[in-house]
Amino acid sequence: MHSILIVEDDAKIAGILQAQLNKYGFTAHRAEDFDRVLEAFLALRADLVLLDVNLPKYDGFYWCRQIRAHSNCPILFISARDSEMDQVMALENGADDYITKPFHYEVVMAKIRSHLRRAYGSYSARQEERTIEAAGLTLFPERFVIKLGGLSAELTQKEAVLLQALMQKPGRVVSRERLLDQLWEDHHFIDDNTLNVYVTRIRKKLKELGAPEAVETVRGAGYRFNLGQEPVL
Repeated sequence: MHSILIVEDDAKIAGILQAQLNKYGFTAHRAEDFDRVLEAFLALRADLVLLDVNLPKYDGFYWCRQIRAHSNCPILFISARDSEMDQVMALENGADDYITKPFHYEVVMAKIRSHLRRAYGSYSARQEERTIEAAGLTLFPERFVIKLGGLSAELTQKEAVLLQALMQKPGRVVSRERLLDQLWEDHHFIDDNTLNVYVTRIRKKLKELGAPEAVETVRGAGYRFNLGQEPVL
């Protein structure tokens, strides 16, 4: 049973979301004090967060950064603000998805189940931890961590999925379409710039490890992991 934290100051929407989540077998909690959202998250140890943008005092982008500093759990924004810039800001601040209001609650439930499956569903504590290695870089997909030499960096869940797709085909081009399929079950509603945002975030973290050129853009085709490999034509 997964625990979900709802950070929404519209009491009616928060109440309906909580009722829907409880109906489907989740343990849903609503943040009551919007000055202490991080404390509520840490106390609950939530597996997923539903987060509005417009909140009292601090906005959702601020709280997303605070939560992301402590956890790689899925964070889904739910907001009436539907501009591309708001969606980009959400992703750049660590979110995994962005749902605009008004929304169908069944769609929200489907997205929640999808993110929980991707984050937790295929792993077991009894399984030996998987690693993916390419050119000295090691990805720990269950822990969302990458290591190169003696340095390491944390990833979000979607960043780990994206990097895994590239590292599994070192030196080969992976199309944008394939990467979008890996990241979202239905990517037809995802803005084309969203993938660029995730690639930029991964490159920044690889640069911190000393591998700024590891993810190469192949114009008109996609991306290629090329950390010391000869390109495969």
